[in-house]
This record gives sequence, C-alpha cells and structure tokens, in this order.
Amino acid sequence: MKGMSLFQIILVATFAAVAVAAVLIFALAVGGNSASTVGTVTIWGTLDQTAFNTVIRQGFETEPRLAQVTYVQKNADTYINDLTNALAAGQGPDLFLLRQDYAYSQAAKLIPIPSASLSTAQFQGTFVDAAKPFIAEGGVLAVPLSVDPLVLYWNKDMLSSAGYAKPPQYWDELYDIARRITVRSDGGTIKKSAISFGEYINVNNAKDILSLLILQAGGLITTRDQSGKVIPALAPRTGDTTQATPSALRFYTEFSDPSKDDYTWNRSRPEARQSFAANDLALYVGYASEQPLILRMNPNLNFAVTPIPQIRGAATAIDTGRVYGFAIPRTAQNPTGAITIAYLLAAADMSKSLSVALGMPSARRDVLSLGAQGDDELFNKQAIIVRTWVDPDPAQTESIFRGMIENTTSGASLLTEAVQRADQEMAHLLGL
Repeated sequence: MKGMSLFQIILVATFAAVAVAAVLIFALAVGGNSASTVGTVTIWGTLDQTAFNTVIRQGFETEPRLAQVTYVQKNADTYINDLTNALAAGQGPDLFLLRQDYAYSQAAKLIPIPSASLSTAQFQGTFVDAAKPFIAEGGVLAVPLSVDPLVLYWNKDMLSSAGYAKPPQYWDELYDIARRITVRSDGGTIKKSAISFGEYINVNNAKDILSLLILQAGGLITTRDQSGKVIPALAPRTGDTTQATPSALRFYTEFSDPSKDDYTWNRSRPEARQSFAANDLALYVGYASEQPLILRMNPNLNFAVTPIPQIRGAATAIDTGRVYGFAIPRTAQNPTGAITIAYLLAAADMSKSLSVALGMPSARRDVLSLGAQGDDELFNKQAIIVRTWVDPDPAQTESIFRGMIENTTSGASLLTEAVQRADQEMAHLLGL
C-alpha cells in the first residue's frame, strides 16, 4: 500500500474486513464442499515446508480450492522482522502463521474475523483454551491450527542408574533426584546434572518454564482489568495473598544455588538441550516439536517423553506451550481467498493431516478427542491442558524474565524485589 494515505489504508482495511465477514458467513452456511476458485494464496510460516506442501498437495485431490495455495517456510529467528518489512513494502503473504504470543503486538497489522462470523463462544467451543490470546476486542486475530506443548524428556539410563524406574510426576520429586544424579569433579565442577533449572543464558525455553511454574502455582503473568485493558500480574496486588511468582522463581532458581543440597546447574554448563543430547542431563523441559531434533543430535540416546510434572495436590493439571494460527495481514492482496484457505486448512480433516505431518497436536478439540498412539497421544493430552497468557512483546518480555532470573541468582536483588521490578517493567511495556 505504498503511497496510500492513512485514510485510504483504513478504508481498504474496512472493506477487507467486510469481505472476510461475507466469506465466513458463506463458509459457515454451506460448509467446505464448494468447488469455487479462491485464486492465488501465498502462506508464510516457520513450520516445516515439506510437511505443509505434502498435505496441501494431497488435499487438492478432493478440494480444488487448494490448487493455487503455496506455503513458504521462513527462518524462525528473523521471521517477525522479515514479515514486518515485507508487509510495510506491500510484498507480504496473503496469509501467515502467527504464534499466540505475538497476537497482541501484531494485532494492528491484521484483519480480524468479526464476531458476527466467528463468535467467542464458537471459537472457544472449537479450539483449545491455549488459543485464547487470538481473541481480541475487534474479533478473532487468527484461526488456530496447531499446539506445541512443553513436555519432559528423560534419560532412561541416568534415572535407572540412580534407582528410578520412571520419571517424576511432581516437581517436589526433583529435590531427591538432583541430590542423587548430580555428579561433580573433585574440584566441585558439575559433570552431570539432574535438570537445567536456575539460570537463563544456557536454559532453552527458560521464560516458558518459569511461566509454566507461575501458572501452575495459581498465578498470572498478565491479565485484563474491568475495562478489558491488559495489565501486569506478576507481583501480588494490595489484598492479594497469593505468592505465585515469588514461589515459582524461588523453586526455579534453587537448583543453581551452590549452597543448596540440590544444586545441579550453573551458567558454565553447556546449553541444556545439548547437555541432554550428550548424555549429561537427566531431565530436559522442551517442546514436543523438539523430539526429532534431539533424535538427530544423538540417535543412540536412550530417552523417552513424559507429561510435564505438576504441583502435588493441585486441583487442575496445567501445561504451557505455543499455538500457531492463520492470520490475514491488512496488506493481503487476496484476503477473501486467504480466509477461505485458512478455514479449509484448519477444518477437522486437514487439521488432523497437518498434525500428523508436522508432529504437533491439532488446536481443534474434536481432533484431539480422536484416538492416537504412543507419543502422539501424550502430546494430544498435553495440548488440552496448555494455558497461555497475553504477551505484550515476546522479545521484550524475554528480557524482563531474564532480568528476574539473573537478578535473583546473582544476588543483585532479593527475590521479591526481582519480581516487583519485573512487574514494573511489564507495566512500562504495556504503557501503564
């Protein structure tokens, strides 16, 4: 939309939203069997291109509207910047995969699906709870496709050698496991670790692990006030007796405290996933999608996958993870075709096929209720209990979580001070 005035951009976006609404109403009324063409639709994403295009090609055999759909895989490290630059230049895709933690920060670039076409009740009845960040005041920001839950990878040999026949179900079991599995040299250097908790710099998914612990403890990271505005919720408010974030941070950082008996990790250790693949880490918290990578890193590693541990006695099991959905940029050349394709690919049959091809659970409740085998069944069950939060800016909140962890482990701040500072930084990020 180079050269357009602000008024023109808003006008085009408004007409696009109306067009999308009309397509959705039609799609909901007649179902997915129309043979009408939708034109060329280009999709960008970070998920596997071979898997996507294979499913699209197979789907075309029964669904002609997939004839001119192209999926392009982008570099995950530069994806958001590349997408932002392309959209600004009017050269972006018609449809792109958006992760739920980017929904808030990218909302202004999207054409929302009006509630008249996809209500909040319909959305929540069709898709998992983890997809809630896609629900905005102006409508739905993305049509959910898949969920990537956190799971616990465990080294069978390391645990069995320490006398454990199975992995931990509850977090409090880690204290004993850390004492029995950690191996140190005569000089005190850690050679083998039980779990990679306590630091940020060499812990894959550190922010997500700490988020999980906060949510499991009954806390929130962000929430909405009575007016619907997103506000921080890391630090307890006046009259609030919960200490979820301080408790979670204390537990997480304890395993890197040299004064503790369960000291098992420090920032001099190799990256957590690398340590696990090297047979030097007994337990690794990672995403379900990491399983193929770990297998490639060490084909001879004797490991398995198990559900994320819970807090003993908790009434509700909670996991966290990532949700991917199809979003329509305001600069899309073919927004009506894009939303039609989004609905086709997120429909039950296609969603199931993509789930199998990508090795990640579907975001649809009906697909998750179908039978599965082995690790796929485990991943599906975890997807159902995934909870997420509205992240104002993933890159900035990474920095906030890093500061909260490192200010605690370095002794620069008391634990409660680190939490309070993080809460204030979150408020600043939200413009409060």
